[in-house]
Amino acid sequence: MTSLSALPEHAGRHCHNVINPLHSTHYFSPDLPAELAKVGIDNRSAAYFAARGAAMGAVGPGTITATFYNFKHELVAQHVPQVWSAASPEAVLEARLRAADSTLRRLLGAEALESPEMAEAAKLALRAAEAGSRHARPLFAAHADLPVPDAPHLAYWHAATLLREHRGDGHLMALLDAELDGIEALVTHNASGRGMSYKGVMQTRGWSQEEWTEAQERLRARGLLDAEGELTETGVQLRKELEYTTDRLDRAPYEHLGAEGVARLTDLAAGFATTAMNAGAFPASMFGKG
Repeated sequence: MTSLSALPEHAGRHCHNVINPLHSTHYFSPDLPAELAKVGIDNRSAAYFAARGAAMGAVGPGTITATFYNFKHELVAQHVPQVWSAASPEAVLEARLRAADSTLRRLLGAEALESPEMAEAAKLALRAAEAGSRHARPLFAAHADLPVPDAPHLAYWHAATLLREHRGDGHLMALLDAELDGIEALVTHNASGRGMSYKGVMQTRGWSQEEWTEAQERLRARGLLDAEGELTETGVQLRKELEYTTDRLDRAPYEHLGAEGVARLTDLAAGFATTAMNAGAFPASMFGKG
């Protein structure tokens, strides 16, 4: 196994940053709500909670709030566990895979899906995911119990899901250690210019303007935000430390793959992600500060 020191700095993070968009395309695709509507789930929030949470089974709202972290619990409780009365987790997972398939076919095209590069990317990403730890990682562990799809593009999407949730579970540990609650995590990420937009948060996470303002005041009291809502030097450093901690907790898959494999996977993943983004996979209004 290659040691972390043998990898270029932030190699794992850079690889994640180009793998994750391919996984995330289905959350912004009309295909996911369409497929879930066919099995009886026609609310967008319920669809997201079900699609991402189904691997864990018919869990209650507390589990979804805990594992998703930055959603207001009251919003989750409006839809969970009632959503499982509309469709079983098994039906949701099947609908989700159909949505991922149709989304990738539309965004990437048949030639890319059937290419040797896609098969190679799937093989590399699955190899990396083999080294993921299930301990204290509920979303990764639940998805790791699912079968790997046969089609290379869906195998790659499945591996991207595993790697996303492995890093994500670790990131929640970092947020807890930094003493940031769900909305404070959103506010600081938004202030960095790298997170979900304010509009996107208000549309999807269930928080109110008053709660956003209160979170800003708590962060100002800690010296993390200035009067204009921008990160202070201390706030910028905290966000950097969060990513460093997340990198450390997420190092095993990339150590396992090794420097050459990580570089190759990053190159392949970047190509697929660029194609998807150029095809309009993500609404621009969902990201940035506005």
